[in-house]
Amino acid sequence: MNVVLRREEKYVIANQEALLYSSHLENTLNKDEFSQNGSYMVRSLYFDTIDDKDFFDKINEQEIRRKIRLRIYDTSAEVAKLELKQKQGVYQKKTSITIAREDACGLISCDFSVLLKYDNPFANELYTIMSMECYRPKTIVEYGRMAYMAKENHIRLTFDHDIRANESNFNLFDKDLQLSPVFPMDSVVFEVKYDQFLLGYISEMIACINRRPVSSSKYCMGRSMGYPLYL
Repeated sequence: MNVVLRREEKYVIANQEALLYSSHLENTLNKDEFSQNGSYMVRSLYFDTIDDKDFFDKINEQEIRRKIRLRIYDTSAEVAKLELKQKQGVYQKKTSITIAREDACGLISCDFSVLLKYDNPFANELYTIMSMECYRPKTIVEYGRMAYMAKENHIRLTFDHDIRANESNFNLFDKDLQLSPVFPMDSVVFEVKYDQFLLGYISEMIACINRRPVSSSKYCMGRSMGYPLYL
């Protein structure tokens, strides 16, 4: 089990701006392990209650809210990350556990009992939440990501592009999954994640963006076909 508590800021920038900022970061920060050969795939399956409570909590900007998702980086992966993200004031708490591919498929089929075999408090908590509140798969969101890291203060900067989704096929491991764009192709979501404060040179770079942070939820983007009036 892994627990991360951090601040997250998001900005929508043009593709050309993303190339400019990423070129600056190349000289000062390290790429994460997945970005060594360029951008990489991130694919997430989001769950929600029958009445979409988590979706509407986000739309209504509730102070305390959560998201539950399965995440992979390769459709041939034998494991998946099961994650719970909880908004707590200005911080995001992310708790995750790695589960076997077959158990991820069990969750997709709404067999939450597969979590009980892990003998883990977090797995037990999610079993209770997902069972009692009738969670169901809602959308798969996939995008390309380039990520940079600074060891100081656990700073992580990511550029996410080509954001696409599917609200009908929930096979997370389908290599031929049909996906539709849910975000402008000429734009990138730039995310800044850190523990308590940013290093000075990173703050200066972000100041050049000259934009206010935005509330840009990829889960909500993925629901844009079912809820077009809310986005």
